[in-house]
Amino acid sequence: MPTAEMNEIVSRITERGGLPRHIAIIMDGNGRWAKTRGLPRVAGHREGVKSVREIVEACGELGIKVLTLYTFSTENWRRPRDEVSALMKLLVGTLRREIEDLMKNNVRLTAIGQIDSLPAAARTEFFEGIEMTRMNTGLNLNLALSYGSREEIVQCIRQIAERVHSGELDPDTIDSGTVESHLYTAGMPDPDLLIRTSGEFRISNFLLWQLAYTEIYITDELWPDFRRMQLYKAVENYQSRERRFGRVSEQVR
Repeated sequence: MPTAEMNEIVSRITERGGLPRHIAIIMDGNGRWAKTRGLPRVAGHREGVKSVREIVEACGELGIKVLTLYTFSTENWRRPRDEVSALMKLLVGTLRREIEDLMKNNVRLTAIGQIDSLPAAARTEFFEGIEMTRMNTGLNLNLALSYGSREEIVQCIRQIAERVHSGELDPDTIDSGTVESHLYTAGMPDPDLLIRTSGEFRISNFLLWQLAYTEIYITDELWPDFRRMQLYKAVENYQSRERRFGRVSEQVR
């Protein structure tokens, strides 16, 4: 539960203004967290769910519009079969447990990625969650599931090419807006802030187009250790930055 100190930090953050509309997080370090404790990797994933719960709640309280979590990449299918199976079961169980709180907190659930490649139980649970929360107007919790940005861009190109081939689209009119309207994230603002836990300095095939002007925050904390206070620190760091988008400082002041 938020403490008096946390409430003071929230007040400071909200009074300062300039909050990110969209935060994206690469949740890295679950396996290492478990390994350092002599536990199976799935124990780290279970602990990581607690971080997800706390960060979703904190983002809702701050008034963040979109939170995109890199939940399962297309490359993650290459992991040992027992770990993948455990992750899918964890996803199903978590959705079942958390849906009531999502409704209570006015959180809308969406997904990006190749959702059809998920096991049937996970797909069913997820689509039910999306349908149940689709009228909610608070935080948009957007899960990247079986997601790979290169695959997303290839699919985008294919769709645009098909429209050009059919005569529906004039190639001379194609611009960045055309591309954005064919990405999984169509209709969402690009991330203002990307957080990556565990100290790794790479974006791992995540939102390659959308991160063009995103502020990046790297922390050494492993994902299961990244909680409310760590999020506040990342947001305050973001608020201290000057976002110029190619201009000079004098033009943005």
